[in-house]
Amino acid sequence: MFDLFRSREKSTRILLGTLLMLIAISMVVTLIPGVGTGDLGQSDQVVATIGDEEVSMREISMSLQETLKGRDIPPDLISIYAPQIVNQLITERAVAYYAKNVGYQTTDEDVAHVIRMQVPQLFENGKFIGKEAYAQFLASNNTTIAEYERRARMLAGLRRLQGMVLEGMVVTPQEIEAEYRARNDKVVLDYVKIDPNVIRNQIKVSQEEINAHWASSRAMYKIPEKRAFRMLVADEAKVGESIKMSDAQLLSFYNSNKDSFRTPERVRARHILIKTMDKPKEEHDKLKKKAEDLLKQVKAGADFAELAKKHSEDTVSAAKGGDLDWFGRGQMVPEFEKAAFALKPNEISDIVTSSFGYHIIQTTAKEEARLKPFEEVKEQIQKEQTKQQVYDRMQENIEQARRELLKNPAAAESLAAKYSLHFVKVERAARGEALPQVGQSVELDDAVFGLRKKGDVTDVVQVPGSKLVVAVLDDVIPERPAELSEVENQVRSAIQNERSQRIFQERSNQLMDEVRRNNGDLRKAAAALKLEVKTTNEFSRESNADGIGPGNNLEEAFRRDVGAVFGPVNLGGTNYICKVVKKVPADMANFEQQKFDILLRLKGRKAQERKDLFEDGLLQFLQKKGVVKINKDAVKRLVDTYKNS
Repeated sequence: MFDLFRSREKSTRILLGTLLMLIAISMVVTLIPGVGTGDLGQSDQVVATIGDEEVSMREISMSLQETLKGRDIPPDLISIYAPQIVNQLITERAVAYYAKNVGYQTTDEDVAHVIRMQVPQLFENGKFIGKEAYAQFLASNNTTIAEYERRARMLAGLRRLQGMVLEGMVVTPQEIEAEYRARNDKVVLDYVKIDPNVIRNQIKVSQEEINAHWASSRAMYKIPEKRAFRMLVADEAKVGESIKMSDAQLLSFYNSNKDSFRTPERVRARHILIKTMDKPKEEHDKLKKKAEDLLKQVKAGADFAELAKKHSEDTVSAAKGGDLDWFGRGQMVPEFEKAAFALKPNEISDIVTSSFGYHIIQTTAKEEARLKPFEEVKEQIQKEQTKQQVYDRMQENIEQARRELLKNPAAAESLAAKYSLHFVKVERAARGEALPQVGQSVELDDAVFGLRKKGDVTDVVQVPGSKLVVAVLDDVIPERPAELSEVENQVRSAIQNERSQRIFQERSNQLMDEVRRNNGDLRKAAAALKLEVKTTNEFSRESNADGIGPGNNLEEAFRRDVGAVFGPVNLGGTNYICKVVKKVPADMANFEQQKFDILLRLKGRKAQERKDLFEDGLLQFLQKKGVVKINKDAVKRLVDTYKNS
């Protein structure tokens, strides 16, 4: 079959244009509620089907864990990021499927490139380590050559299709300048802060008010239904304790998989870059002379790091004295790599020309390829082998415990000890309460509150932290009307919240009215209401306004003229009434130095926007056609396991 990606003929462009039009139309149609949703009515363990291929819950869960592992995401935000990541994983599979099925072919060379980028340790000194070592390496990661190369081919096809979509993307000089100004314009604000929490804390509630509110609203206050139950909880740490490998087993694994513990040759280097990329050719001679002058200074004994900080146009490494940290072969452009690996430690190169510009390189350290000794990787092997076995063991243990629990509900505690599970007794808990060992779990709530009588046992439920739980019901405590003594604090809080919100809105409106009466004089208006005016520092969209927060939350400040009053701006529940007292235009002196970085940023932003539009549209197009079907309930269950984990 012909390689559609390499073709630049009219037929290719027409096909891509037609595809994009179909996707655009499908986005309009499928965004209408109830049209083309493509739900799955099948196994709970199947997250999606793409063509005739099933995407399992376990496969997505493992991919999600690996993705989250490499990201510094606060625990309370994981439940927000997890559904986005799951959607992206399904989308990538759908796009790769489409690329393959419309004739976008990938070559063995494409697949080899993906493998080289993903697993550089398979190529020592640029040469493939051999099929046997390759197979052993993949076996240690629970996969085969055929399966891994199937995924690599899918990824190669995905990248080719994405490359076609992003082709021809242009960033104009006007867009670069506008972005520079947007990043560097600054303002100064006077502001008045109106905080509902301060107002709330000043509100005193009398017992008479509590009694009156209770008398009129007592029907609103109920003690919810609660459940008493016992839980068996399987987690990786607890079950992992039961999986031990002897030193002899670890050594045997090491000897059979030595190629997995080889580290490739690598160097640490620093450089000074004078860019030629995106600069007129007539300037290149002048730029090369600048690089040569810097090289003379370096070789005469000048401080390399200081020269890099002052002159290098690789702004990221320049801030670190030009340091690029450690890198192996295949990670830099060929000209740079060849020079860096040829240098001895602390030796300085001549001028090296690459597609980026002129480099002066100093290799600061080198490490030859080596085999890590057994003692160095022993603990790593133990962890990895345990991890590979632990999930299956968790499933096996909790399922067996559940089978025995169904026969003898009273035996929960002894079964926990028998199968290396945690035993937790819950005296009484309402929906939404955090539970020991588990935290909050909608799935577990649904399972426990779905039980009917004492001794009933839930199915196995996956909960936050990749734990598995089974519970047995001990008692049902029905919902009942509350007594005032049980909810008095709630009543007091309700009165305070109601009054503070009313005062908060009144005070914000009063201040704006007073500003208008004083012809825009914020200070006079605030003084009339005995409110304090503060002044921010000079801040940009990318810095913080002292006392308020990130400048990108105050976009109106950058659009308004000096003297303009605007607001209230509500940030985190607090209102800010602001006046623009100073505007500082961007300093264009640094424009040329930052222009290249801004170009890359804008290209990246445009690429991401175009990629997201294409992929989202294609996913909806394939769902409408019935090619992709997503089990929304399974996705929800999977995402819920990451809430409060």
